[in-house]
Parts: sequence; structure tokens; C-alpha cells
Amino acid sequence: MRSCIYFMMVSLDGYIEDQNKSIDWILIDEELHRYVNTRESEVDVYLLGRRMFELMNAYWPTADLDPANPDVIIEFARIWKSMPKMVFSRTLKELQAENTLLVKEDVVQVIKHLKQQPGKNISIGGADLARTCIEAGVVDEYHLYINPVILGGGTPMLPLLSEPIALELVENHVFSNGVVFLRYRKKA
Repeated sequence: MRSCIYFMMVSLDGYIEDQNKSIDWILIDEELHRYVNTRESEVDVYLLGRRMFELMNAYWPTADLDPANPDVIIEFARIWKSMPKMVFSRTLKELQAENTLLVKEDVVQVIKHLKQQPGKNISIGGADLARTCIEAGVVDEYHLYINPVILGGGTPMLPLLSEPIALELVENHVFSNGVVFLRYRKKA
């Protein structure tokens, strides 16, 4: 069965944006980007909240057209453009984006349905969308790229929960820029 993965760049204190909604503190060099690009081969659909989609879609659809961009950026731009995307939004009326479907249905039911279908893993992007999925128990793995920075506030990666979720560490990797990748799987 497919796994639902919550993937995020996160500060040491658990924030995905600083107090000004900035992500300028995220360290992504060539080594890290190549690692992320390779991991994307394990996924065949992105589920995104409106804000995450707008952030990503503002840059990646044309990043491969800029000859000044390094090959690792061009590679991810091509991954982004070819990857099917489902954007969950109550406010958007329509989307004009390649390989993108606007979804008004309940994300939890969509994930349950997708998990039963053949294919690779499902990636969730965006704290609000992930919060709903975590609370409903449909997130199977957490892929954290912990950046060596303490923000002191901002948008938390994880929601407050009424019950703990037991996890097991199944993989880790330390990058030369100080970012640490941790892959956790929900215990059965």
C-alpha cells in the first residue's frame, strides 16, 4: 500500500516559516537539492494546500527555462512540472497550472482512496493541509529536513495533538551544510 508522506524543511524549533512568513533561512545547496530530487522518484502525486501551491508554483514552472540555473534546479523544475498535483482549497475558484487539479473534496477521504490505488507514495505539502491529515491519522511518514536555525516563532510544522503519535526512525542523513534529514514512520 502507498504511504502518505509529510515532507518539510523545518527549523530546529519546529517552524516552517518565520514570524514574517519568510523561508529565507532555509539552506538548500547542490548536495541537499540532489538528495531531494532523488527522493522525489518515490512519489507520484503532490497534495498541496493553497499557500504551499502558490509558493511553489510562483517559481518552479519556468525555472528550467533559465539557462543561468544550475542543473539541479532545472531537474527539480522538470520534476515539479511533470508531477500530478492536487490542490486543496476552499477559496480558489479555478487553477490554471499544468498537471494540477483543484480539489474541493475532503483531503482525508482522497488520501484513503489514493492509498488503495496502485502507485508510488503520496506527498503532502503545507502545514494547514498536513494538520488535517495528521489529526485524522492518515500520514504514514514524516520527512524532516532540519535546518540549523532557531526561529523563536512562526508557522509550526506540527499541530497540537490530543494523543501522541508513536514513530520509529527509519533513516537519517547529515548534509555538509548542517541540515539533518530524519525519516520517521508511524509505528503500527
